[in-house]
Parts: sequence; C-alpha cells; structure tokens
Amino acid sequence: MYNSGFNFVKAPMEFNKSTERDTLQYCLGATLYMPGTKDIREKVINHELPVTSFVMCCEDAIKEEDLPAAEQNILDTMDYFADQIEAGRITQDDIPLIFMRVRNPEQFKSFAARMTKRQGDILTGFNFPKFNSKNALGVLRTLVETNARLGVTLYGMPILEGEEIAFRESRNQELLLLRNILEPYKELILNIRVGGTDMSSLFGVRRGINSTVYDIMPVRDALSDVLNAFNRFNDYCVSAAVWEYFRAYKDDDIDDVIKRNFHNALIKGQDIVNPAIDGLLKEVLLDRANGFVGKTIIHPTHAKFVNAMFTVVEEEYNDAIQILNTSGGVIKSEGGGKMNEIGPHHRWAEKIVRRANVYGVVKNEDSVLNLVLGKNE
Repeated sequence: MYNSGFNFVKAPMEFNKSTERDTLQYCLGATLYMPGTKDIREKVINHELPVTSFVMCCEDAIKEEDLPAAEQNILDTMDYFADQIEAGRITQDDIPLIFMRVRNPEQFKSFAARMTKRQGDILTGFNFPKFNSKNALGVLRTLVETNARLGVTLYGMPILEGEEIAFRESRNQELLLLRNILEPYKELILNIRVGGTDMSSLFGVRRGINSTVYDIMPVRDALSDVLNAFNRFNDYCVSAAVWEYFRAYKDDDIDDVIKRNFHNALIKGQDIVNPAIDGLLKEVLLDRANGFVGKTIIHPTHAKFVNAMFTVVEEEYNDAIQILNTSGGVIKSEGGGKMNEIGPHHRWAEKIVRRANVYGVVKNEDSVLNLVLGKNE
C-alpha cells in the first residue's frame, strides 16, 4: 500500500473478511483504534487510510453520553460501504477489516440486535474489552446468535486486560477457565488481544517512550502467561499490546525524518527516526520474538512500521520450508549457519510460513527498512 514498487522475494497475499479464519487471524497487522464517532468513510474510499484493519471503539475512546452517536455512526458506516459495493464503486477487497469494540456485554447484545445482514456483510467482528470468565459465555452466545440471525460470520476478539489476568494470585486459574470456555467457540475467535495499558494502570505504572511494555515487570509476567495459555500449539493468534505514543515531533513528517536521518543512524548509531518510532520498533522486535502477531496502534503513521516488521526474511522462510518438507531428524540450514531440528522446529516453521504468506518475504533485515523508506529493490 505504501511501497507498491517494492520487489518482494515472495509477495504478500490479498485478503478480505471472507478469507478463511486460519489465515485471516494473521492478517490484521497494525490495527488502528479510533473513536466510534469518527467518520472515516471518505478516507477509506479514497485510499487515504493506509491500514488493513481498524477498530471503531465504543468503550474507553468515547464518553458515555456519546455512545448513541457512536453506534449510529458505525451502522451508517457499514451501510455506506454496502451502498458503494452495490453501486460497483468499490469491492470488498477495498475495505479494511473493520471491528467494533463494544462497551460491555449488555451494550453488545443491544447493538447486535439492531444490525442488518448487509451491515454484517461489511463488519468483520467485535472486540470484547475486560473479557473474563464471568462475562465470556454470555458474550460468546450473543455472537453465535447474531451470526445465526444474520447468516454471516462475525468474529470475536477477546481483550485480556482486567484484574483477573493482571494479578498473579488469580491469573493461572482465570486463563485455564478462559481456555475451556473459548474452546467450543474457537472457530469464531480471530485473535486474542491483550490490554497492556489497562494492566499497567492497575500497578500505577506506564512505560516510557524509550522503553517497552516488557520492561514493566508485572505486565511482562502477565503477557508471558497469556502466551503460555493461548500461543501453545499455534491454537490461537495472540496480538501484541498497544503502542500508546503518537509522533514525537509533531512538526516533522515521519517519512521526511526517516529519509533525512536514516544514513546517519546507520553510520553513527543515532536514532533511526525519533524516540516514538524507535521505541515502537524496539517493542515490535520483542513482540515478534515472543510469538505475538500484529499490534494495536493509535496513529496511522505507525502502520507501515509494524506491518514491515512482520515480514519474513528469506533465510527464515527457506528454513521453514525446509523443515516442513523434511520427514524428521536434523538437517543443516540452506545458509549453513544453523541446525534445523524437524520435530522441535515444526510449529515455528508453520507460523513463519503463515506470516510469510500474509506479510511477504524480503531478502534480509535491510530490506525491511527499505520497504518502510519507500525504496525499491
């Protein structure tokens, strides 16, 4: 979307909300959160919103008195896109994956009852904040009932962020309960998401612009346990915590800053872009290393950085293909620099190939930066 002339080793795939779930769960990438009252219709139609997924929020992003206006705006937005498709001006492929973050289970049930089939054909699903073992079953049943009534597939994305997950004494039991509750509904769960900011607030802390969420020890421990519960066996796709900083220098356009500073950054070890973006890049590296796929963002300029960081370099991709095409044992990697154990590395290889299909394969780590810079290879 932002570097159409880039020469991928393997190009990213196209997708829309009808893509099968096992692939679609990897496709969200940088998911932009915005207030449910925001009108983004023309920006989407004119390709001015460079994201592949966004969430219209009816919870923390708006005041309670603005909820009716937000709900109506979301319904009107779905109708607008349906009208544009029916008129032949756009196709489903032109619309990002669109989600609604509900306010609470009661509001979700009320809103879902108002939806029509044509609106359900546009919306991809719902985010469920403060998801826990007490409210989970009611929310999931409403989701199933809504799908059955409308004859569509709307996905759920639970957000794990409350005291039950944040506090050590309740966490393990809560995660086990949630796994058991979610299992019968697994095909409707597109992502497990985590609320890093909400969990940080429970401990009265906040990560700085030059640190990462993994530097906040109580939150790091909670994220680790969420991955332990839901990322085993590649059962679910778990998305990383929100990066909560906007651009560090409002007067600078980020693309210009990169082009101006990138050479010095490489030669002299200076900041690559600015503290906000450098902190984001550092955190996404750790997200990726720990098995998260995708990330919540609050500014559209962050999207290309996150999406580029989830591309797969050619050496990794070749290793993954080699592992999946070998029956067993141990084999030297094609590059000769590492040992590929077929059994232990099999699930890693599956995940790498899925990521490669969605985000593409690039030559090396320098190619990731060229992709962001708008340079062709």
